[in-house]
Amino acid sequence: MVIEQSGRGERSFDIFSRLLRERVIMLHGPVRDSMSAVIVSQLLFLEAEDASRPIHMYINSPGGSVTAGMAIYDTYVSSPIHTYCIGQACSMGSLLLAAGEKGKRHALPHSSIMIHQPSGGASGQASDIAIHAKEILRVREVLTKIYQRHCAKEGEAVEDGVARFEKALERDYFLTAQEALDFGLPSSRIKFVWALADKSEESAAELETSMGVMLVDLGGLGI
Repeated sequence: MVIEQSGRGERSFDIFSRLLRERVIMLHGPVRDSMSAVIVSQLLFLEAEDASRPIHMYINSPGGSVTAGMAIYDTYVSSPIHTYCIGQACSMGSLLLAAGEKGKRHALPHSSIMIHQPSGGASGQASDIAIHAKEILRVREVLTKIYQRHCAKEGEAVEDGVARFEKALERDYFLTAQEALDFGLPSSRIKFVWALADKSEESAAELETSMGVMLVDLGGLGI
């Protein structure tokens, strides 16, 4: 609970509502329909409020439902989405991380990222099982193209990017923050700090160089 003082007295917020006021969305836990509905609603609300301002999405998820995740992905509309991997971004979580604004996809130093192909099961007649298998292959192709579109390396041909992700998606492919950065999933490896604005550009740059990460000033949230 966060309590604020104003001229009209005290106002209390749950922490997630307070963060939403600062255009911060927390995507934590398995990607399910119930969670997806909340995230989609928050995205639509912030989009309607101001489509030009960025939305900051913090992801700590083991993945989950492809359809629930695609509902979130398809709601990335006009507002630039800055994504942050804190903890883990696996399976569908990694796709939502990778789909953030180019140059604004971040991973914390000790976070982990995993990509793999979709999975599913079916029972019944052979013809029904074949239909489900065909659908899983279709979804795999869609996901591969999404990864390639958002994570293409400079100068990389489309077919080369697709082939790179097709190979990576064959099995569970775990990456550290640095490995994921080299692979093209996040754009930078970051560390959160407070009051970076108090430092000169030169001293902030020196600090980033010595730590080997990009620094993000949490004081800028204004909380």
